[in-house]
Amino acid sequence: MAIVIIGTGMAGYTLAREIRKSDPQVSLLLVTADDGNAYPKPALSNALIQGKQPQQIISADAATMAQRLDAKIHTHTRVEAIDTVGQQLVTDRGPLPYDRLVLATGARPIRLSFKGDAADQVISVNNLEEYQQFRDRIEHARRVAIIGPGLIGCEFANDLVASGREVAVIGPDPYPISTLLPEAAGQALQQGLAAQGVQWHLGTVVDGINHGEDGYRLQLTNGESVAADVILSAIGLKPDLRLANAIGLETNRGIVTDRTLQTSQAGIYALGDCAEIAGLNLPYVMPLMNGARALAKTLTGTETILTYPAMPVIIKTPACPIVVSPPPQGAAGIWSIEQAENGVRGLFHSPQGELLGFTLTGDCTSEKSDWTRQVPPVLA
Repeated sequence: MAIVIIGTGMAGYTLAREIRKSDPQVSLLLVTADDGNAYPKPALSNALIQGKQPQQIISADAATMAQRLDAKIHTHTRVEAIDTVGQQLVTDRGPLPYDRLVLATGARPIRLSFKGDAADQVISVNNLEEYQQFRDRIEHARRVAIIGPGLIGCEFANDLVASGREVAVIGPDPYPISTLLPEAAGQALQQGLAAQGVQWHLGTVVDGINHGEDGYRLQLTNGESVAADVILSAIGLKPDLRLANAIGLETNRGIVTDRTLQTSQAGIYALGDCAEIAGLNLPYVMPLMNGARALAKTLTGTETILTYPAMPVIIKTPACPIVVSPPPQGAAGIWSIEQAENGVRGLFHSPQGELLGFTLTGDCTSEKSDWTRQVPPVLA
């Protein structure tokens, strides 16, 4: 049997490692359009503060990974189509047969269009190549504007302001990371980063971007303007559904799978940022790790139903450390907030008094393990 994985990001390589733990002999092939270097993508948003150059983020190249995994890795190979009847990939380097296929195609940055003669100067960072371009651009930059006050935008803001640069964060949200955090925790983060020098432009959006006498000028819809040498878009990511849509797989927010991670097409599976499992699209490390372990067992002969334990998200903002275990989407309940001396403790209870989620900032993050034991699993 031949297992083929499209993608050599964290999902693809993690799954390959788990497959090898379960079956040292099964034929394993990974296909990627890039160079196949293994690296932790979450490290991109705080490598600057750690003093790491882009190449230092790489843990292994494709040749090393192929040897470690006893697998074939086809780099710089673009999948142009999937022949589901003949069970083969159509690539720009020829056909590749499969018995079981896994889509680990990840997610792509959401890109907005802006008015102005410098609208094409906005950059985003979603892979190591883009991170290298970002580092090249900020090498002599003093001012950086970040569009998007979400998790990734705030992590980059902390990284950049700690490097001595002037940072402005822009977005329509009432406070940072408003889709995950209660207001008190978001405000604590806003204040922590502001104390480091981050300028906030919230409740507004970018209307136009133009060249100025010195760098770029972003015109905001509230009438304000922001000067910058580099403009980083951190609006968010959307699952890469191009191959899935081309072969008619069921998609919604991601590639829809059952709890064995099988898609609407028998023998084809999805994992990682591109997958929507039991209605959940969770673009974080812990869901990926749990999914890879379950899927590896299924692919090697032991059908395994995926379960998710409680999986708090650690937000890498040293100016205001945060841990959040968000309540289920749409859950009825209310946040209760306690202001500690050096942090915020937020607990989300259902109308029946059940603890469904929590948020901890500052010194309160030391309580993560205690509260994690008390919240229900994400997917039982």
